[in-house]
Amino acid sequence: MTWGEREHADEWLVFPENVGPRMSIDETEATNGEVYTVLTNKDAKGRRGVLAAIIKGTKSEVVEAALERIPEDARAKVEEITLDLSPSMRHIALWEFTNAKRVIDRFHVQKLAYDAIQEMRIGHRWEAIRQDNARLKHNRETGEDVQAERFSNGDTRKQLLARSRYLLFKPVNKWTQSQHERAKILFELYPDLSEAYDLTHHLRVIFNSCTSKGGAYLKLALWYNKVEKSGFASFGTIAQTIEEHYDEIANYFNSRATNASAEAFNHKIKSFRAQLRGVYDPKYFFFRLANIYA
Repeated sequence: MTWGEREHADEWLVFPENVGPRMSIDETEATNGEVYTVLTNKDAKGRRGVLAAIIKGTKSEVVEAALERIPEDARAKVEEITLDLSPSMRHIALWEFTNAKRVIDRFHVQKLAYDAIQEMRIGHRWEAIRQDNARLKHNRETGEDVQAERFSNGDTRKQLLARSRYLLFKPVNKWTQSQHERAKILFELYPDLSEAYDLTHHLRVIFNSCTSKGGAYLKLALWYNKVEKSGFASFGTIAQTIEEHYDEIANYFNSRATNASAEAFNHKIKSFRAQLRGVYDPKYFFFRLANIYA
């Protein structure tokens, strides 16, 4: 009750002393479905001193107004800030941390590729469901007993497409024997999924293997050309994203910084909330959070 931050604790909290040269900014659901913007210090390694600011909402003007309570000279010391593809996070980082290199998290870029190939797989699965429904209708109307086609691994077409979900996320060397067999059948039936999987894998290889920003520029440009040649509409969003955020994505190759520390802190908040069986008093929740992590 005597905490000096109590009146505004559920709206904003800033801790200028926890601002360092390497920061992350992200959003998380902190209390009862309310989304908060969280600024964290990478060098604190998730322990005391990690929390530099937590602000209700993601509107850039609201978050920026709160962050300006941090002295300008402290904000000027930030050399690098990692973020996701959110336009508001990008605007905040651009205007409040003017000396910092902005690094877009590689895993958010890769997730777009995973989402694109899954969108293609789901499209084929809906078509397989329509075909199966047509077969069942034919059986009812004619009294015939036409069975669904089964492949060498025992899957029907519907099952093949449903059970291929996870193997499309994984590199080939991590497939199980059954996944190798399933992938062979899948890619023979759907060559577009094979090509899309290669595009996804090549993007992963670029992020894993490139050691310089210059080399990454070249390889990302070549990958971009492959996407254009493929004509896959699902991958067009990724190509456009890379084109619009080229420099910020390529900044990853300077120090291989990601937003993993921010995601880990978000998980701490969610775990903390779960331990408390939910949040009944948001101000007290933030009081405890600040005492542990700020």
